[in-house]
Amino acid sequence: MRLNYKVSVAALALLVVSGGAFAQVKKKPVTPSPKSKPAGVEQKHIVAAGLLPADPEVIVGKLPNGLTYYVRKNAEPKNRAELYLVNKVGSVLETDDQQGLAHFTEHMAFNGTRDFPKNDMVSYLQKSGVKFGADLNAYTSFDETVYQLPLPTDSVDVFEKGFNILANWASYVTFDPKEIDSERGVVLGEKLANGKNAQERLSNQTYPILLNNSRYAQRIPIGKEDILKTFKPETIKSFYHDWYRPDLQAVIAVGDFDPARVVELIKRNFSSLQNPANEKPRTVYNVPPTPGTVVKIATDKEFPYTLAEIIVKHPQTSIKNTADLMQSIRVQLFNQMLNDRISELTQKPTPPFVYGQSSYGPFIGKQDAFTTIAVSKSGGLETAIKAAVAETERVRHFGFTLTELERAKQTALTGIDNAYRERDKTRSANFVGEYQQNFLHGDAFAGISYVYNFYVNNINKITLAELNGMAGKFVSDQNRVIIVEAPESEKDKLPNEKTILDWIANAGKGVTAYVDNTSDKPLLDQLPKAGKITETKADSLIGITTFTLSNGAKVVLKPTKFKNDQVLINGYSFGGTSLASDDDYTSAELAGGIIGASGIADFTQIQLNKILSAKNVSVSPYISDVAQGITANTTPKDFETAMQLIYLYFTQPRKDADVWQANISQTNALLANRGLNPGSVFQDTVSATLNNHNFREMVVTPERLNKASLDKAYAFYKDRFSDASSFVFTFVGNFDVAVLKPYIEAYLASLPSTNRKETYKNLNIVPPAGQITKTINKGIGEKGTVQLVFSGNYDYNDVNNIQIDALEEVLQNRLLDRLREQDGKIYNPGVRASYKKIPNSRFSFTISFTCVPADVDRLIADTQDEINKLKQSGALQADIDKFVAEEARSTQVQLKENVFWAGYLGASAQNQEDPDAILHHVSNLSNITTGSTKDAANKYLSGTNLIKFIWLPEKK
Repeated sequence: MRLNYKVSVAALALLVVSGGAFAQVKKKPVTPSPKSKPAGVEQKHIVAAGLLPADPEVIVGKLPNGLTYYVRKNAEPKNRAELYLVNKVGSVLETDDQQGLAHFTEHMAFNGTRDFPKNDMVSYLQKSGVKFGADLNAYTSFDETVYQLPLPTDSVDVFEKGFNILANWASYVTFDPKEIDSERGVVLGEKLANGKNAQERLSNQTYPILLNNSRYAQRIPIGKEDILKTFKPETIKSFYHDWYRPDLQAVIAVGDFDPARVVELIKRNFSSLQNPANEKPRTVYNVPPTPGTVVKIATDKEFPYTLAEIIVKHPQTSIKNTADLMQSIRVQLFNQMLNDRISELTQKPTPPFVYGQSSYGPFIGKQDAFTTIAVSKSGGLETAIKAAVAETERVRHFGFTLTELERAKQTALTGIDNAYRERDKTRSANFVGEYQQNFLHGDAFAGISYVYNFYVNNINKITLAELNGMAGKFVSDQNRVIIVEAPESEKDKLPNEKTILDWIANAGKGVTAYVDNTSDKPLLDQLPKAGKITETKADSLIGITTFTLSNGAKVVLKPTKFKNDQVLINGYSFGGTSLASDDDYTSAELAGGIIGASGIADFTQIQLNKILSAKNVSVSPYISDVAQGITANTTPKDFETAMQLIYLYFTQPRKDADVWQANISQTNALLANRGLNPGSVFQDTVSATLNNHNFREMVVTPERLNKASLDKAYAFYKDRFSDASSFVFTFVGNFDVAVLKPYIEAYLASLPSTNRKETYKNLNIVPPAGQITKTINKGIGEKGTVQLVFSGNYDYNDVNNIQIDALEEVLQNRLLDRLREQDGKIYNPGVRASYKKIPNSRFSFTISFTCVPADVDRLIADTQDEINKLKQSGALQADIDKFVAEEARSTQVQLKENVFWAGYLGASAQNQEDPDAILHHVSNLSNITTGSTKDAANKYLSGTNLIKFIWLPEKK
């Protein structure tokens, strides 16, 4: 269960919390359903002049009580369906004494309904192969609460019961006072886990400004702690009674089923739901405009970055007609071209910012926004702001170039073409968002066929003059908010409001027209001299063919029909940075990323990006601790381009001093204040301890970084890719093996080969043995974090692997029941098991949770108590049944996914395993018994090697 709202800054992944209302996402082209229709009658696809049509594949209807439904048959994945209950109910509807109860209601929906007392619903679904948290979930935002329920359709009873579950959420939550009291600690634990940190404190300072003291600023979904602790059951029941009602609800069903049957199930389960007498009007709130510009500077002692965000707010737009859709394409092109320019700035030797972005898109409270973000180096805020703003000003003064626009159009067409080609292989979950947006906001859902044809027929009508005029419309000094967030230690160095406004006002002075540096040269001037396929082996059981090439390389091919337009390529050879000396390690560690970002042959990365803009191809070299290799994602049409790039990354890697220096500069900037963030300090301590303080597995220091050398990195890269004889490549996707043969001979069999028979070096970097406790006192937030790490040597094989997987799931469920449901002290305890064969066979179990500091010792003891029970008695058969059902269901889905096979075949080759073993995986689940889980618990959770990491606030 999640809260769906975002903090004011969306700068780096490191800075962003849960996604949602503030995300700059492109709106989907969808159409509202006609409002004037007889109650209880399915809506026809009426198209008025200019309105986008409704997708004819979707049945849209409304019951007499006002509940809306969307039903679509979709075959991927087979025997699966996505069921959603969408409520136009969020935190903005709460009264003063209900703050946080929209989200609390969502929690209570899983803790007792009319037909599923207490936790029976979750238990029933787990036995049916639905995993709580991963599959079964929900979220609450400002304006909506959404429940998601993926179900198998090959079990009629389970599938049909799903609609009963949705109806129970919609109208029959019981709100048992005992369950409410036990859930208080869980919700407070969620608030604790996501808060008590710098980002929460900064958000508390900036939200009122950003949201103009509106209802949104006053109704953050997590609510107020004092209310969550003390509210009466009648208060939350009142919220549920007022707002959980059919005229504010929609059921969305997409999947492999008979749509007529699903419509009947919806009518059967939801027609009896009633709206309350004298129902309250559902007020639509917004964020009122702010005259002029408001500047807010906020600091926190634990915030490790300095950043600025400039938000110019505009009235919300929706996509209902062809003009709206046309404008959305213009916005898409504008955002791409502007951010391509900003991205180029990061490749300068001294980048003006660590991260920068500008884009126009949906905001919150009936608003869109043009948002510019710049994350600066320490002391470099002026440079960062001016550089980011200057790019928009450059567009305002000089516009885009025709070549930029044509390239952006080609990229857009390539993207929509790819979606269209996969229209019959699109996963059901991908459709849900369109129908949800239609219900919540009235956006249209025209369907991929209509949108594809619209793009093809209209995108070339968009002119350069139209795009060049958009910057002037987006940028304004009215309804503008400027936020600066920084470490408290830099407070005295920060500019005042006038200075910031002066920087922005002057950012465009002296800018010159953009020069579009392109190249029309082919990637390869001439084809390499082809090698040969010297041996072919076929495995009919899993449908793979293996080639041995004349240079010694091997190629494993698995043709599939899982996707129409996808080919995944992976290649590896053992060695990696394990073969680098300690002195050269940092240079070697940087080599793969730096060379992969430096372009190829005579092309800079900027030029290469432009050459590839109209193609569906992505190729990246890498160097890990034990291997070097290539990953690629392409289509049948662009397959040869991908093969040429692979060949060039082996034979003509490019050394770019500017990219090297930019990377060093940005990394140093991120490291500068890393120690301010208590979470980083804790994780650095964990990493250092688990790796016995070996510097190779710890965060790089500025000293090591500045001693690294581009020449050494480049030389190491060239050496790692100089011998293809031990490489193994895997190809998975829609192809004919015979068609690929000449490309494999031309571009892979021709790679250089020295037959040096290399492998990785086992550096034996493993956790220290014995029982160790590490306590870290860091930070001012009153919360504690615990990680318990069990580890040891491991006999890697299928039998043991499946037992560890089962033990992981069983322990996860046991701790959820004990620490969350019984103790009521934490939100989500985590259990993560891992095992590996290379470079040495090891296992680890990590148990983690966040709680109030006073509960740390008790919860560790309760965790150990549950482990001891498993060691004494093994798992309950009911828990084993849940794991077996979930694992069998997920395996059935994975076996129909290219990405699974790409990873699985590569891992099988590396570990020298029989790839046919996957065919026995589901039947081998029968080997999991109470006795086997008891043995596994005693073997892997013995505590002989146990490291306890405890993060507590600083001592006062």
